[in-house]
Amino acid sequence: MTITKNIYEAKAHFSQLIERAMAGDEVIIARAGHPVVCIVPYHAQNHARREPGSAVGEFRMSSDFDAPMSEDELQDWGS
Repeated sequence: MTITKNIYEAKAHFSQLIERAMAGDEVIIARAGHPVVCIVPYHAQNHARREPGSAVGEFRMSSDFDAPMSEDELQDWGS
């Protein structure tokens, strides 16, 4: 279920809106009738610290990746 509240209502019922978001509802906060933010539950596993180097070997970068582009490449890129 989607719940949309304006900022004034959201401030007055913030705890209840958090409970609804945690229960799976989509909670949208609007300003002057236009959606501006969405309240979503925080899941610790989605925000775990990243392991540096975990993508080693998954990407390849050309040795000349920072070489200047030719005039033809610049023309093609700009259009």
